[in-house]
Amino acid sequence: MAGGLGRWLAGIAPARAQGEVTVAIVPDGVVRRLNGRFRSKDHPTDVLSFPGSSPFLGDIVIARGVASRQARALGHSMRTELRILALHGLLHLLGYDHEVDNGRMAKMESRLRRQAGLPAGLISRSS
Repeated sequence: MAGGLGRWLAGIAPARAQGEVTVAIVPDGVVRRLNGRFRSKDHPTDVLSFPGSSPFLGDIVIARGVASRQARALGHSMRTELRILALHGLLHLLGYDHEVDNGRMAKMESRLRRQAGLPAGLISRSS
């Protein structure tokens, strides 16, 4: 599934997204440890992004269990949820930060979601 997800992400990515990205779909415990180590938060989250350096754009790590629960709760497929999470992670790799960018990331995420035919993204879910 990750190979297909990577191809999909490359096809929907903004033109300025140059470089390689690794997408890993891992158990919640792995994401919990990463979230604790890099964000000092002792719980799993749905997606984490780790920027790289040229020509490697970075890593996107998705918690399989969290994604599955969110997909069920929102009434869509796991495939759809993985796409939403991967897109959100990619935008973070491109330097967007919805916590401080006055809506820039939300606008970009919304535009790309509409192009891809995806339902509400992470930012719009939390508003």
